[in-house]
Amino acid sequence: MAVYSITNPARGEEKMFADAREVPISEMTRGYTAGDFERILVRDNKVFAVTHSGATVQSYKEAGESVSQLGWNDPENPTVVEIENREAANLFLAILPDLLFFILIISGIVWLFRGIARSQSSALSFGKSRARVADAKQVKTRFKDVAGAEEAKEDLVEVVDFLKNPKKYINLGAKIPKGVLLVGAPGTGKTLLARAVAGEAGVPFFSIAGSEFVEMFVGVGASRVRDLFMKAKRNAPCIVFIDEIDAVGRQRGGAGFGGGHDEREQTLNQILTEMDGFEQGTNVIVMAATNRPDVLDHALLRPGRFDRRIFIDKPDLDARQKILEVHMRNKKAAKGVDLSTVAKQTVGLTGADLENITNEAAIFAAKRGRKSIAQPDLVDAVEKVTLGSEKKSRKLTEREKKITAYHELGHALVGHLCPESDPLHKISIVSRGSALGVTWFLPQEDQYTTSKTKFLDEICGLLGGRAAEEIIFNEITTGASNDIEQASQICRNMAMHYGMGDEDLGIVAYGEKQGTMFLGVDPAVTRNYSEQMARHIDEFVRETIQEQYKRAKDMVAKHRKKLDELAAVLLKKETMSLEEFLEIFEGKSGKEKKA
Repeated sequence: MAVYSITNPARGEEKMFADAREVPISEMTRGYTAGDFERILVRDNKVFAVTHSGATVQSYKEAGESVSQLGWNDPENPTVVEIENREAANLFLAILPDLLFFILIISGIVWLFRGIARSQSSALSFGKSRARVADAKQVKTRFKDVAGAEEAKEDLVEVVDFLKNPKKYINLGAKIPKGVLLVGAPGTGKTLLARAVAGEAGVPFFSIAGSEFVEMFVGVGASRVRDLFMKAKRNAPCIVFIDEIDAVGRQRGGAGFGGGHDEREQTLNQILTEMDGFEQGTNVIVMAATNRPDVLDHALLRPGRFDRRIFIDKPDLDARQKILEVHMRNKKAAKGVDLSTVAKQTVGLTGADLENITNEAAIFAAKRGRKSIAQPDLVDAVEKVTLGSEKKSRKLTEREKKITAYHELGHALVGHLCPESDPLHKISIVSRGSALGVTWFLPQEDQYTTSKTKFLDEICGLLGGRAAEEIIFNEITTGASNDIEQASQICRNMAMHYGMGDEDLGIVAYGEKQGTMFLGVDPAVTRNYSEQMARHIDEFVRETIQEQYKRAKDMVAKHRKKLDELAAVLLKKETMSLEEFLEIFEGKSGKEKKA
């Protein structure tokens, strides 16, 4: 029988050979010659044999002794002799530590060179533009998706037409504005309009924020500007949109009389150069957005750069309704939902606020287990966005709750009796935000001018809460602090800015405003009047507020009985609508307001 060389023993043999009886190697040779063994396994210097009965024996041979030297290679002998080849396994185990060390060294070298390549690549791309690019197919926004800014869209139609048909203008010698500056309060849709222009024109849209140009290293911002405009020229016709350009476009000259030399100014200088250096017919239009046009550098606003400015106001009544309709497209609304009512309740809100209202309404509907948005969900969403979330966990004492009820009803009663005051909408003594209660007046339509009579009625209504506290409880609390601040500010504006003061003040504006109000915050006022005029202003404010406070107290005292009836209902229900107020106060229901 031939001698076989195997790599791995059969399964189960290890256990079988573990119980083998040990015999001398000479006895195993005699057994082989006599044919007593079925098979012999040679493993290194160990020899295992299996008899015909299944018994196992083992022995040991010399390390260098071969099967031929033992005489186990007789071809006539039926015994199977197997030699287990373990040299490959032993060799692998021997070289494994060296192999692992070699792999570790190679991996370290590769990682080191990759890190160097990354750092070099980062250094080389540090001055590259970080503008996000959307091609014509990616920009899905259209003018139909922008509601409430009809005048702004009309101004931008020319830009779209130029990008689509530039030859029509060039052949007539017309030049389209190189830069379009969108100016408006936050949330009015400046970025949305820019995307709509790119979508309508079907051109690539490069968008970047002004703050992304400026870095701590000098020259990086200017390099990014150059790279941005170079990419734009390659992809012409296209639109470059710079959001919040006031971050980099502020007026120069802040560091001494000779001007500054900081990174921001170098970036602005590069923007000015690139905008004025466009070749004729490149068809690249730069659009920018800001809510602080008063701080922009004059060179940025001159003809040839941002020579077209489009002001985007907060939406009026019709615009608010259209914006609500746009945001309700992808939401499930119940039948009978009246968006015009919601539009009337959101005077002064922007498009972003209206989008937030529709989203909050959808959340309310989902929390209440509805399958569609109902009118109460929209009403609650308006109140949450405009007044704040209800704080039902805030526990008031019975006296505090009673004082709050009379305070809010004092606002409602006086405001209802003042002919020029906005119509009453709702009264609540449920805490919202920092307020313990709310009296909500809503104008029926948008107003762009205000009369002196309306200002006085508004001051009187603000003081109605304090008047009710003093008459009912013969005591005053801190609840009217915000009312007094508002009333004082209105009265001071009448005296200083609107020419509605007395004869001593005359028709003169006092105090020079620094800047323009776009963020809802009054700009700083520089005093440009004498101490005598300041005394007259203070006297006018004090006397006017005293007169309106006496007027409010007279109204509350005259209708004391009705006030008690209203307070009893409000303390029980915590919320009162206009219809409920009129039913008790005038003995009828309806929305007509008593003159």
